[in-house]
Amino acid sequence: MLDAHRLAVLAEVAHAGSIAAAAQRLAFTPSAVSQQLAKLERDVGARLLHRHPRGVTLTPAGEELLVHAEAIVGELRAAERTVSALLDEELTVGTFASAGMTLVPAALAGFRRDHPGVALRLLDLEPPDGYGLVSSRDLDLLITHRYPGAPLPDPRGLQRTLLRSERFRLILPKGHAKADARRLTLRALAGEDWISGSPGVPNRACLEQLADAAGVRVRVAYETRDYQVILALVEAGLGIAFVPESVLERVGSERIEVRDAADARPAREIFVVHHRRPGRLVTEMVARLSRPR
Repeated sequence: MLDAHRLAVLAEVAHAGSIAAAAQRLAFTPSAVSQQLAKLERDVGARLLHRHPRGVTLTPAGEELLVHAEAIVGELRAAERTVSALLDEELTVGTFASAGMTLVPAALAGFRRDHPGVALRLLDLEPPDGYGLVSSRDLDLLITHRYPGAPLPDPRGLQRTLLRSERFRLILPKGHAKADARRLTLRALAGEDWISGSPGVPNRACLEQLADAAGVRVRVAYETRDYQVILALVEAGLGIAFVPESVLERVGSERIEVRDAADARPAREIFVVHHRRPGRLVTEMVARLSRPR
């Protein structure tokens, strides 16, 4: 029978991306973590990790075992929480940055008012990260997203529910020469400097997909995945960008121009992810997040 502790170490190394980082989180030495992994590999009869200078990646056998390891660790933590809930309660939520700025604060504040004795934790996680942390019960609830054309991760037996769809708006510097055009298109904006994430980041992949559909190439002059930085760069007159509508709520119209592109109207889907049998605290938090804003 496989050792549950060693499976937990495997899950921690997979989430941390390196033996050293996992050792720090577990309060072990790297040597102790390596020894536990070596024993697990002997128990399984297969190599579970590829070691690289910058960290580790899982072998196919390791990937398959990780799914079971996360489930087992999750069940053990669920048992611990069932007992600890008799004495105290806690709720851990994972969210991506822009939702953490716009969607989550009001829900957490209302929850805090109604449940002052519950310990609340919030973790910053950029999609698609976080699914394994829900499986292993490191997270009670995950708020995540999908951009147009991006695949959805395997939910691994978890419950995933669409929370809302959020459109993107085109923003330009105040007084931009094309801001008053009756019809703006990506083709008309092809020569502009764009602000978006680096290659592979969801908002960059979305922008490139829209440009391909319009038959144009866009030039990304400034790379950042932080929408607050994007807003600041647009305000400074350095370029144009697509941003989620929610991040514009605190920006006055005197600072930027907000338009829609006639040939590109992207939207992203926002989901909540939790176990199939959520506790009452998770159920209440999902209900708060689902309320119209």
